[in-house]
Amino acid sequence: MTDDYIEFINNVKKRLSIDLTMYKQTQMKRRLVSLRDKRGYPTFRQYFCAMKRDNLLLNEFLDHMTINVSEFFRNPDRWEVLKTSILPQLGALSNKLKIWSAACSTGEEPYSTAIMLKEFFPNYDFHILATDIDRSALEKARQGVYTERSVKGIPDKLIYKYFKQDENLYSVDQSVKQHVAFKKHDLLADTYPSNVDLIICRNVLIYFTDDAKAAIYTKFSHSLNQHGVIFIGSTEQIFKPDNYGLRLLDTFFYQRMT
Repeated sequence: MTDDYIEFINNVKKRLSIDLTMYKQTQMKRRLVSLRDKRGYPTFRQYFCAMKRDNLLLNEFLDHMTINVSEFFRNPDRWEVLKTSILPQLGALSNKLKIWSAACSTGEEPYSTAIMLKEFFPNYDFHILATDIDRSALEKARQGVYTERSVKGIPDKLIYKYFKQDENLYSVDQSVKQHVAFKKHDLLADTYPSNVDLIICRNVLIYFTDDAKAAIYTKFSHSLNQHGVIFIGSTEQIFKPDNYGLRLLDTFFYQRMT
């Protein structure tokens, strides 16, 4: 890494409390060089000085460094496992579920979870904490308004039941929203919630270094209650889950060991 980029990383950590060294550097630097060059700054020092003066530039940087790619019921076969196997197991222990959707992006994941629970497990009492580091993504999530493309993976029956359509926009119904609370959270720096029954964190940790992933998985494990489950993405795998007090429950699902 160049001295200019190292200085930029240090300044970002001091000012924003975001540790870019915990992300895979080749991918992160490539993304940020592209953004810096697009805005016409020849050095990272000049780019950072400009961000300090311009909130729009700062917010664009924050949006660009986070990976906001999401959709409703992404990888539907895994959501089917959640519905037919994981949620019934958790519900057999208690029908009051505390769920954490970590790195929730623009909200498709926690809303998908709430819709599934309302539709197929009406006797469950559940609350979903949905967190992300990106404030603008969280604001979009709170609004809960999506394009036709975003909801294409949802059956028409569920769209009719849980969304309000206005031309080509679909708004999540309040009956779903009331189960989800959104909050800013940095997986690398902030305190984790406790006594969680189900953690959903999908297709995010692939962007972190191995050391960062190990620290996050350890904290996830400590966040779970007895028999709690982690649901990860189809591009991810926890190697040696027993190192974190976890065991493989099903493909991309890991359970805390007692």
